[in-house]
Amino acid sequence: MSAFVDVLVVLSVVVALVSASRAVARRPDPSGGRTARLALPPLAVLAVVTGLVYANQVLFTVYVLRVHGGDPSFVARYLPQGWFDLASGNPVLRGLADGFPAPGVLAPSVLRIQAFLELPFVLSAFATVVRWLDAGLYRGIARSALLPLASVSYTVVFCLVEWDLRNPYTVDDIVVRGVSAVLTPCLLRWLAARDTGASRTPASVPGLLVFIGSLGALGVLVLVVYDTALLYNLGRLDERLPVAMVAGAALIGLRRSAARPPGSSAAGLSVAFVWQVLRRWLALFFVPALALRYAVMFGTPQLAVLAGLSTAAAAVVPAGRDVTAASGGGRRLALMLAGRVGCAVLAGSVAAYGVAALTPRSYYEVTLLSSAAAFLVTGVVVCGLLDLGDRVPRPVIGESD
Repeated sequence: MSAFVDVLVVLSVVVALVSASRAVARRPDPSGGRTARLALPPLAVLAVVTGLVYANQVLFTVYVLRVHGGDPSFVARYLPQGWFDLASGNPVLRGLADGFPAPGVLAPSVLRIQAFLELPFVLSAFATVVRWLDAGLYRGIARSALLPLASVSYTVVFCLVEWDLRNPYTVDDIVVRGVSAVLTPCLLRWLAARDTGASRTPASVPGLLVFIGSLGALGVLVLVVYDTALLYNLGRLDERLPVAMVAGAALIGLRRSAARPPGSSAAGLSVAFVWQVLRRWLALFFVPALALRYAVMFGTPQLAVLAGLSTAAAAVVPAGRDVTAASGGGRRLALMLAGRVGCAVLAGSVAAYGVAALTPRSYYEVTLLSSAAAFLVTGVVVCGLLDLGDRVPRPVIGESD
């Protein structure tokens, strides 16, 4: 299992390095400015999929209550600890179970339905983040090879984990995941082709902080869904609900702030660099993201870190080249940018280490999310302070589609 995951990590990174440049490159928008008949952003897809995930949890609880007397051990014994904390005592769910006419038809709610929904959940979440940063990049990725490649990479990871946790439902789950791997990228590509949005996070300290805050809030919500629904722990929802409500309110406020017209000031040297790095890195990270996540648990963590750093390095070099070229080029300017970014990275690393040390230990993703947010926020603020007084021409952060 570990060897297969490691191979997938390497292949996914290589494929991303080869394929991402076309998605990042600026090119005409095929929508041509036409009014779309149906233009659902990926956030709407994510909301619908999340609703279906929780609906499946309700049906699963009904099935367990009626068919297995409320005891999930028939499936729980095949999976690690931390799964199947059911809301069996909820009076609403008990009433629904008592009145459900044919509970046997809910058998697919055991792993199979979730196997179909996991891929659109993760792909639409990633696509949402990309569109927040740059709607043109979102459309570029959706019409490039990156989307089907990511679908294949994510599905192979899911199937490897399925096989490692083999149970009576494994073969069905793998077949279902294969169907989802075909249908999900087709749906997202179809929706992206009808997307006419021109949103773009401004290359400014406020704009980037709003983006990072949005990313953090969405990350919290995704982790809540993971903990309470994707692991069949609906019984934990009451405990996690206050966190989800705070994150949801923060996300709404941040996205409303992002919708306001940006100011007219141009970006500073290192802030423009950060914007470019984020844009390129999101395209590079899209394909290997899930393989890197699972390599921490099922593969070689050191390889996952090295592979993740390689995607960041691949984003840094062309971003630095573009920013310095747009500002007149020269070794002096490149050294100035390197010095500023170095200071920002050092300050961000200290902040990330401090936050990681203070974060309560639960899922490792919680520590990763909090430390990454601290690193980015600190780095952007330091870049903004060091940039005071200089401006980079607009073409560096101009149209991307």
